[in-house]
Amino acid sequence: MEVQNMEAADTSQRLDIVKHGSGLQETYDGVSDVVLRKIEAFRDLKIGVIFHWGLYSLAGIVESWQLSEEDTWARKKPWRDDLSTLRRDYWGLADKFNPTRFHPDEWARICNEAGIRYMLFTTKHHDGFNMFGTDASAFSVLNTPFKRDVFSAVSEAFQRAHILTGAYYSKPDWHSPFYWEHGSKPRGRYASYDPLQKPEKWRAFNKFVKRQLVEICSKYGPQEILWLDGGWVNRDNNEILDMDDIVAALRTVRADLIVVDRTLGGKYENYVTPERMIPSITPIKAWESGIPLAKNWGYVPRDSYKPFEEILDDLICIVSKGGNALFGIGPKPNGELPYEALDILARLGSWLSNYGEGIYKTRPLVLPDGFPPDVYGTRRDHTCYLFARTHGKDRTFDLSPLLDDFDTPELLNQSGCLHFLSRGSTITVREIRERYAVIRLEKR
Repeated sequence: MEVQNMEAADTSQRLDIVKHGSGLQETYDGVSDVVLRKIEAFRDLKIGVIFHWGLYSLAGIVESWQLSEEDTWARKKPWRDDLSTLRRDYWGLADKFNPTRFHPDEWARICNEAGIRYMLFTTKHHDGFNMFGTDASAFSVLNTPFKRDVFSAVSEAFQRAHILTGAYYSKPDWHSPFYWEHGSKPRGRYASYDPLQKPEKWRAFNKFVKRQLVEICSKYGPQEILWLDGGWVNRDNNEILDMDDIVAALRTVRADLIVVDRTLGGKYENYVTPERMIPSITPIKAWESGIPLAKNWGYVPRDSYKPFEEILDDLICIVSKGGNALFGIGPKPNGELPYEALDILARLGSWLSNYGEGIYKTRPLVLPDGFPPDVYGTRRDHTCYLFARTHGKDRTFDLSPLLDDFDTPELLNQSGCLHFLSRGSTITVREIRERYAVIRLEKR
């Protein structure tokens, strides 16, 4: 399946991107009506944020990937010279985690002003460090100098700001003795043993995962989305979690919980999540493109951030295809959000305050053949919107295929004007000082 690649040169060497298979063109089967209604409401949100935050922010490395021996791509600049020392020192960072400048209400305010409609937070990455107060493991934020349940604080703050919340959770757990056995020498990201050879140990791990997910979905207010990462935990690798039992337990807590068992397809991948890319063929299920604002999902010092214009281009393209945009931010070790991310969020909020009506609660507008490829369309109820790249010059295009069904177009930009030619069917957008001219058309 063809995709529009983001950062193609950079991601070609990254093995943290688990790609979707046929699931991108999969239909819904075995999903309840209450969940389908929730998925349809999810399509309306359009813009989310995901925070990758954990011990890796102190190390300043690409999340927790350096712990995996086979993932040498993550150790081009190793945090420690040998792997055993790296693992010991990395897990020891829990003794130093103390983000004294963590202010979740400020995070929520900033995201609200940026036009964010839902938030996902990394409750646990592959390293097994829990950013929530789990009873299933002592390796948690409660046993650090900080001693606060970070996920609780973030969830409460965003819920107060009326931003929907959800949880990222890594199914693999490299700190759990039920996944990486103590004293073993795991060579890669997978369980350190064959679950078929040690079924009791795998059942213990399944129980551990279920216990944590029930905690996440029952102790932290209304969690709308459970976003499960680690797609290699699957049948092909004999790592089979009892998802029927786990999800049934979770939906006794919240019947309309959206479950995203990433990249695996089936009834527990309620929407699909292409990473760092925009599908050229629109998925049938609801979908969300994950786009980190920087090169990395988590905080890395001196990271390279995308220009705001690229983020805006991605957002408009994604929404015009019917998807949601999930923007990634890595908070700093002290709890602050990087100033580069703050700048992008502020500019995004300013743009959405003027043109958000053409983004939220919209669906794709199928444009007639012959429309320029850099003109995008959305629709909502009886209103349609066109987003036309200006390229710093006047743009002329023919609206006659649309004007049979719509009244006279209206320019939403404060600067510039529309000039009508040829009985009003051809327009020229003039003197726009912004990246996009935004045109509204009302259906007759």
